[in-house]
Amino acid sequence: MDGAPEGGPVARWALALHGGAGTISRSVPLDRREEYLKGLRTALDTGVSILAQGGTALDAVEAVVRTLEDDPLFNAGRGAVFTHDETVELDASIMDGRTLACGAVCGVKTVKNPISLARLVMEKTSHVLLSGAGAEQFAAVVGVERCENSYFYTEHRHRALQQAKATDQVQLDHSGLTTVDSKISPAQLAGTSAGGVSPTADSAGAGAGSDEAAHVKGTVGCVALDAQGNLAVATSTGGMTNKRWGRVGDSPIIGAGSYANNKSCAVSSTGAGEEFIRHVVAHDIAALMEYGGHSVAQAADLVVHTKLAKGDGGVIAVSKDGEVAMPYNSVGMFRAAADSNGLHTVKIWE
Repeated sequence: MDGAPEGGPVARWALALHGGAGTISRSVPLDRREEYLKGLRTALDTGVSILAQGGTALDAVEAVVRTLEDDPLFNAGRGAVFTHDETVELDASIMDGRTLACGAVCGVKTVKNPISLARLVMEKTSHVLLSGAGAEQFAAVVGVERCENSYFYTEHRHRALQQAKATDQVQLDHSGLTTVDSKISPAQLAGTSAGGVSPTADSAGAGAGSDEAAHVKGTVGCVALDAQGNLAVATSTGGMTNKRWGRVGDSPIIGAGSYANNKSCAVSSTGAGEEFIRHVVAHDIAALMEYGGHSVAQAADLVVHTKLAKGDGGVIAVSKDGEVAMPYNSVGMFRAAADSNGLHTVKIWE
């Protein structure tokens, strides 16, 4: 855990954000490392300026995630990874801890800032999650900013896709290459999209030993407590490189990738999406606080370090009292936090 010390003075407002967790090499060139730290600082300053002026947690988390979606260094929005078909499909979710209202989208291809569309799902519909073509139709109705799918293209993401296709292996954000899903047979792997099933390398970038390993970033997210005592969370992602068949991870799943409840905390997850879904990570942390009496640090550490496997990723969380926790079980996690008591931190490793 890192963040505000447990048992310290209650913060009037607090905010934490992440840019992905995984096998992040310490050999990243200093100038490249500074680019990513600068991106995190810019996003942090965006949220702090809103909360310090009495703005809402919802406005803060949306603004922070929009900033990260616009930054091509991160796997959300502009810097999102490619699918097997060389398109970009984006997922996002947002939740209001005051009312438990929430909204999410998945598989959108022409929405410049999916997190803002997710908020409109929450505010303008009676639904929670809209997918694919339906989400695109809704985007047209509400008039969010649209773009060609080519807007999301970045060269390093395209190189990562080519490597993923060539290796017939799977890779999560910031993680080394692993074997293909054992549920896919060798015969299927030998097929093509026309006559069978082609390799299923679900990768968010290049292998840990490649030049791209230091350049790929994962899911982005933000949690906040505002001066009115309300919590909110927002999470956005491009998913996994070479993903197929409309794969959806935890980011748009309320309770897994995102959860906020004024009775406990707000949580955003990053890492191996399927594992965060299986363990309902975000809600589990909130439940341990509400029903088990744990602090946010205790609850987040328990879930990240005992329920998840080593290397699965991490979370950011802020409690109803302004305590911040940012535990992870991978090599590193891109993260930042600030509060009204003077906390201000931007980190990759311990």
